[in-house]
Amino acid sequence: MDLIDVIKAAGVIGAGGAGFPTHAKLTSKAEYILLNGAECEPLLRVDQQLMEQFPDEIIRGLEAAGRYIEARKAVIGIKGKHKEVVVLMRERITALGLSNYVEVMELRDIYPAGDEQVLVHELTQRIVPEASIPLKVGCVVINSETALNIAQAIAGSPVTETYITVAGDIPHRMTLKVPVGISIREVFKQCGVDNVDDYAVIDGGPMMGSVMNNLDGYVTKKSKGYVLLKKDHFLIRKKSVSVDRARVIGKTACEQCRMCTDLCPRYLLGHNMQPHKVMRALSYNLADVKDQQIAQLCCECNACELFSCPANLHPKSVNILYKQKLAEQGIRYQPTQLNFEARSAREYRLIPSKRLVAKIGLTAFDKPAPMTQIEFRPETIRVALRQHIGAPAIPVVAVGEQVQAGQLIGKIPDNSLGAAVHSSLSGSVIESTGDSIVIKVGSYV
Repeated sequence: MDLIDVIKAAGVIGAGGAGFPTHAKLTSKAEYILLNGAECEPLLRVDQQLMEQFPDEIIRGLEAAGRYIEARKAVIGIKGKHKEVVVLMRERITALGLSNYVEVMELRDIYPAGDEQVLVHELTQRIVPEASIPLKVGCVVINSETALNIAQAIAGSPVTETYITVAGDIPHRMTLKVPVGISIREVFKQCGVDNVDDYAVIDGGPMMGSVMNNLDGYVTKKSKGYVLLKKDHFLIRKKSVSVDRARVIGKTACEQCRMCTDLCPRYLLGHNMQPHKVMRALSYNLADVKDQQIAQLCCECNACELFSCPANLHPKSVNILYKQKLAEQGIRYQPTQLNFEARSAREYRLIPSKRLVAKIGLTAFDKPAPMTQIEFRPETIRVALRQHIGAPAIPVVAVGEQVQAGQLIGKIPDNSLGAAVHSSLSGSVIESTGDSIVIKVGSYV
């Protein structure tokens, strides 16, 4: 079977972000394949530990993907502060005889080093054009867990588990291998949190993740972390402000200092993303949103909102507001140039990770979250049919049917972008809807 077919059959998706189906990402040729091992979100610890535990598999998965797209070089980006991981990966690359094809480059400890476009520039000095993707400058980017899943797919194993860091103001911070479809509350219990009533939970990293409104959800293939903080923590209060409230605050208090723009990672790459101008538009009650198309260049890294703004306003939320308005009117940003250069001030405006952690009040929780082996024994799992960008999977099993761990339970719709879905545990199907499949685990049947 062709590598693309293997990856497609295994249901591999981008494990470090929005969940783009990996088989679709590898359909085009590129000069570089880059492995994003930056893990720039504070408190999350998945990538660095996966590279430490599965270096050969990750290197092999990256190599296979790189060879397939005919990349002339595979580059692994790891923050230089992870010295032991850097040394280990270089040793294993040499031991595998891949020194002429794969190399490790050390990244600076800045935020957001893991932003796809920032990563491309840091590793290749190329700049992805506005409103475009890395492929435009000859690069394909995957993350370390995706590379691991590619290697496992080649070995015959579909994606049925994901690695998650649970961190924050909790008794036991840890990183876990978790069956897809398990209850999120079950994951929290393993970290010593039986009662979550006093907590608010951020799904993902503390910068780009959102506060969960419902804690009765289930783990998906793209789940990467949960940050638990007390409800009165600054970060929770800031993230809980509604878009409408953010609009009112911004309209009345923005002093146009430009700090949101001057420290914006995309602006510093030469893009026309200027949050202060989007904030300015609030003050004029502009009904015509066409002039605010630059909002669509926002990558929602939240640096402006959680680090840059001296008045504690909400530039990212205002960008999202205008993004929504533009989408409703079918307006898309049209770049006026193709070639970009990083702004001369960029080197002096990069955001140090430790300063960011202090600014958002997480220094006390910025501690190791060691990989911990836990055997989960849930009564049921609920496997979502849409864990990825694209169309939801179509169920291929019926209520009452017995399924085995690793069995295909949802296929990609014909002629659609999507990803296959597999059962993470053996059991009996007790519910099947357009959204998910519920399986009663074997030991409870």
